[in-house]
Amino acid sequence: MSPSSTPPASTVQATTDLHSTNDALGHRPGRWIDNWNPENHVQWEGGGRAIAARNLKWSIFAEFLGFVVWQLWSIVVVQLPAAGFTFDTGQIFWLISMPSLVGATLRFPYTFLVPRFGGRNWTIISAALLLIPAILLGICVGNPETPFPVMLLVAALAGFGGGNFASSMSNITYFYPQSQKGWALGLNAAGGNLGAGVAQLVVPIAITLGAVGTLNLPLAGFIWVPFILVAIWGAWKYMDNLSNAKADFAASAAAVREPHLWILAVLYIGTFGSFIGFASVFPKLIADQFPSFSTFAVGSASLSLAFLGALVGSLARPAGGRLADRFGGALVTVAAFATMAIGALLVIWTLPLGNFWAFLAAFLVIFVAGGVGNGSTYRMIPSVFAARSGVTDAHRNSGDVGTQRKTAAALGIISAVGAYGGFIIPQVLGYSKTTTGDYTSAIYGFVGAYVVMMAITAFVYLRRGSSVAGHRI
Repeated sequence: MSPSSTPPASTVQATTDLHSTNDALGHRPGRWIDNWNPENHVQWEGGGRAIAARNLKWSIFAEFLGFVVWQLWSIVVVQLPAAGFTFDTGQIFWLISMPSLVGATLRFPYTFLVPRFGGRNWTIISAALLLIPAILLGICVGNPETPFPVMLLVAALAGFGGGNFASSMSNITYFYPQSQKGWALGLNAAGGNLGAGVAQLVVPIAITLGAVGTLNLPLAGFIWVPFILVAIWGAWKYMDNLSNAKADFAASAAAVREPHLWILAVLYIGTFGSFIGFASVFPKLIADQFPSFSTFAVGSASLSLAFLGALVGSLARPAGGRLADRFGGALVTVAAFATMAIGALLVIWTLPLGNFWAFLAAFLVIFVAGGVGNGSTYRMIPSVFAARSGVTDAHRNSGDVGTQRKTAAALGIISAVGAYGGFIIPQVLGYSKTTTGDYTSAIYGFVGAYVVMMAITAFVYLRRGSSVAGHRI
């Protein structure tokens, strides 16, 4: 090497210092990490990827338990009459829907608590909060004299689990580069959604196993306490806080002023709201329409097939995202709403037949289509905001930093609004049951809503003359 090709020592030192400044992570007590930048390839491959994966793993576990606690009352209410409770139909549907109402509302503040406390610290706190509804449920359902207002309050506290989704997604988005956020957030969301199905699978088995013809209903809450304690320990031991995770209230305000945020929020009520709403009420619907199929004996335990709805809906969500990546979220969402409408009509047509398996198959159509719609509608959000910012290819280009911040804020707000569907659907079904004696009129209403949402999606995002025309939304 010639002398001219060898850089001066001062230049080498300056380059080394710059490299260190850009790539080296700073670690402080309390598991705080400074200088986190997942877009820095050297930092990412030099240890950042492993840190992100570790945090993702424990985030999924904590969020999974959040969904479990959120959905406990959906299966517990079916067992209340056998445990000696005498609540009427309207009260039962309030117990089903109250966790969704509170959980949806909590998603708004939960979105901003990760920057305030740190992702690790807030995961510890939010997981610890799950102990309250789990333990109180176990205490209350063990005494048939527990008054309804107390039961309703405890059901409301289960909303802590619903709020976890917003903070968990907000936390994980800081850990991954833009090119991998979809994958990471998809895993995080799917892992959480599975908690609904697992709760409905495990609880009927747990409360009847070894009970010899009786119920040990308090176990519905108590069995999750050890797992919640593990989640708290795992977050404390293995998760991290990022000092550069900052709340962007200006971006949130800008997102709220964007009309498309509210259009997408309505669509998300139709997809995610249907998923969580029907998942909550499905055990009750089966018990009312087909009581002999409400549970199946498996040895000394009982099994409810209601978990299949939440399970297939959860598994279909990543498929919806993949289809949206390939064909555009709007097109897939239109197809999802059309299929959900057909599935709801099938439910109406199968009810007079008295065939449980046809009824189950029809509802599974709704759950699968709703799961696909969850993924595709969520995928539409960044494309719409990028298109509104004026980029040339909104399907692949996320826009400038300001647009990305606005998109991130919109994701949190839309997830919160969409979760209100978990309150609306049980309330509408309960009203239909108490006023007409069956669920048919409510389901016809859902068919109409899906058709309207399908038309909105097509008109706003697929029409040639729309404000986002020319983009594959």
